[in-house]
Order: sequence, then structure tokens, then C-alpha cells
Amino acid sequence: MLKIRVIPTLLWKNHGLVKGKSFDSWRQVGTVLPAIKVYNTRQVDELILVDITATKEKKDLNYNEIEKYTSESFVPLTIGGGINNIAQIRKLLLSGADKVCINSAAYSNPNFIKEASNIFGTQCIVISIDVTKTNSIFECYSHSGTRATGKELTEHCQKMESYGAGEILITSIPHDGNMEGYDYKIIELVSNSVSIPVIASGGAGTYEHMFMAISSGADAVAAASMFHYTEQTPREAKDYLNLNGIPTRK
Repeated sequence: MLKIRVIPTLLWKNHGLVKGKSFDSWRQVGTVLPAIKVYNTRQVDELILVDITATKEKKDLNYNEIEKYTSESFVPLTIGGGINNIAQIRKLLLSGADKVCINSAAYSNPNFIKEASNIFGTQCIVISIDVTKTNSIFECYSHSGTRATGKELTEHCQKMESYGAGEILITSIPHDGNMEGYDYKIIELVSNSVSIPVIASGGAGTYEHMFMAISSGADAVAAASMFHYTEQTPREAKDYLNLNGIPTRK
């Protein structure tokens, strides 16, 4: 087994960090730069930073701010939020980002994923997918989980892989922020449908939840509320996983 990554997720809104439940009821939990500095000391493998308002407000990312964040981050940093063209990706990489996270544009212009992976490499492209069960299918949602796309989960994942995605970040909308466990069914479905790494997100509340996500097929576990609202830390998460036979990076 490849070594499992533990990845804090930072949701960025109007210069501050926020966290909600099921993509709603956003509550401010701090500011970006101090959080990055803290995580630098806690043995995280990577960080994911997403501007949750960029797509809905049709605004570009603040590259000056991002350059400040990347200069203080000692771990790989994935940036997302409203990314829909090659120029944005180039600016983000020049600003110090290691990867980009793309969500809504993958539905409106899937060829953009193919173009981006051809130019920058598949290792740079992370596809973020927000999903909930609609009737009998797991349906993908865009625009920070507010718009149904009509796309079935595994079909979209397989399409993104064929278009050059390097990783998939899968988030259960109903589980998000509830700290009652990931949606292990969707993790299993996605991991069985693609060969690229799958990052589980949405619902982590304990180290056991992370263990269960990995047992369901995840290659990495992302968490936000668990680290914001409890005394649990990424370092302790990795210790727990190691003790339970899951190799993590040190």
C-alpha cells in the first residue's frame, strides 16, 4: 500500500476561513495565514485551500494573497475556486501553488481538463466533486454544491480520469461538516471506478473515520471541522493510522 496522506482543507471566503454543514450555515473559524503556519508544525502532508465564493460570484482569485500563503507553506498547496481557464492555472503555479483544484468548469467545459492536463501535467490537476444521492443515483453538484448537474458520480469520475485528471477529491454534501463519518459508499464506488488517487472529504470527526475511509478505498483523507473544532491533530491522526496498519508519510 502506498503511504496515505492526511490533508487539512481550508475554505476561504472574503479573506477569512469558514466552515459550515452540508455546504450551508458558514461560520468563520479564523484567517488563512495563521492556519497555514500552524499546520506547518503539525506534520500535514498537503493543504487544500479553496475560495468557495469565486464561482458563484464569477470573480478571479486574489493572486497576491495566494503568493503570501504559498510563501509561508512548507507543504504542497492545492488551490481551488472558480478556475476555468489556462491563464488562471498558469498564474496560480507561478504564485507558488503545487496543484489546482477544479470543480464547476469540469461540467461546463470538460475539454478544459484535457487541455490543462496536456499543458501542465496530470499530477497538477485535482478534480473536486461534490455529491449527494438524488432518487436512486449519486448525483454531482456544481457551484459549491448548489446546482445539480444531472451527472452520475462514477461516470463523471471515469470521464475526468480519461481527460487527464491526476486525482479526485470526493465530498459528500450531506456528510460535510457533521463529523459523523465519511460517506463510505461513495468512496468505495469512486475508488473502484478509477485508477487515480481518491481523496475522501466530508464528515471526518475521529481518527477511526479516517481509517474507515481508507479501508473503503481512499488514498488520502481530507478534513476541516475535525481540526477546527476538536483537539485532534493531523500528527495524531497519522500515529493512529500507523498503529492500525495504515502506512502514512513521516
